[in-house]
Amino acid sequence: MDCLPPAATALAERYATVRARTEALAAPLSPEDQAAQSMPDASPAKWHRAHTTWFFETFLLLPHWPGYREFHPQFGYLFNSYYVSHGPRHARPRRGMLTRPSAAEVGAYRAHVDAAMTRLLADPPAGLDALVELGLQHEQQHQELLLTDILHLLAENPLRPAYDPHWREPANAVGTPRWLTGAEGAVPMGHQGRGFAFDNEGPRHTTWLAPHRLADRLVSNAEWQDFMADGGYATPTLWMSDGWAQREAEGWQAPMYWDRTADGAWEQFTLAGPRAPDPAAPVRHISWYEADAFARWAGRRLPTEPELDAGLALPGAQQATDTAWQWSGSAYRPYPGFVPEPGAVGEYNGKFMINVMVLRGGSQATPPGHARPGYRNFFGPEKRWQFTGLRLAEDT
Repeated sequence: MDCLPPAATALAERYATVRARTEALAAPLSPEDQAAQSMPDASPAKWHRAHTTWFFETFLLLPHWPGYREFHPQFGYLFNSYYVSHGPRHARPRRGMLTRPSAAEVGAYRAHVDAAMTRLLADPPAGLDALVELGLQHEQQHQELLLTDILHLLAENPLRPAYDPHWREPANAVGTPRWLTGAEGAVPMGHQGRGFAFDNEGPRHTTWLAPHRLADRLVSNAEWQDFMADGGYATPTLWMSDGWAQREAEGWQAPMYWDRTADGAWEQFTLAGPRAPDPAAPVRHISWYEADAFARWAGRRLPTEPELDAGLALPGAQQATDTAWQWSGSAYRPYPGFVPEPGAVGEYNGKFMINVMVLRGGSQATPPGHARPGYRNFFGPEKRWQFTGLRLAEDT
């Protein structure tokens, strides 16, 4: 590796580091853990390991390395996710039915592709760096999903097992929140062209912000319990109609993973196992509907995406990118002038810009170095299994 050009060496090292982290995250899981699927939105851990490998095999090795030997001719069908232009796929809600290949065979698949990628990156074709980086960023997204999906799976187990007894909860913010004056007027927004960004983070454009303020920290568990105690989950006037219907249908009375113990106290299931909710910790695992209802109860509102885009960089803003994804009041839509990338890679973001809401920031499960100020996450307003929280805003 020492004889490679510096740029090629750095890319090869980054590839090895990201791929190794996926395996480290899967290491605490048994083969049975890796095969199970707890709901249609989640995927088995071994599927995440295989799908991220399929990405490199499909978009890099097969088209760019003549003579590459495909590991298994049917893995493309099993581990394609939503790339329709690459043909039919195994249905997402049925990924847990894939008892074969085994977790060990998925490991062999990863080793096969990694060996080939190591040779490819020893002398990469010109212009391939951006596609490799996209694959690595994609794998980091699945590292976060692996954690959120395994949390949901283990929460369904009556034994309440911990994924990692030493898992660290995010840093708390104590005291009454301070209000930060947000940017106003004509404000630039979107990727500036330096460093990596997904296509949905651009193009650069100007937006208009009215006078407003943002809370310097996220809403805490203690504040959320005040909302619960004041009948927040039982007051329909606080809720959007669809949200109230969802709350009734699913019986929401608290954030996801909160349950009453035998003595009536609240308990929260975490990656470290069951824990008493820390009053100063940020509330997490709430839907957009819940976040919006809380904001209305508090006499405030959710910040818009442009307000969060500018506000998370304000001096004094806490818990910006490493605590919980922050719901915005904005629907996920393309920036002015957005054009999807050509080919199958263009299916990555653009076709999902409908019926979902934007989140900004990052969470405790986001891989180190993966979060960026302009990162646009998005989920349906009813989704709760991600590490989602909220920051309040108000007009001035």
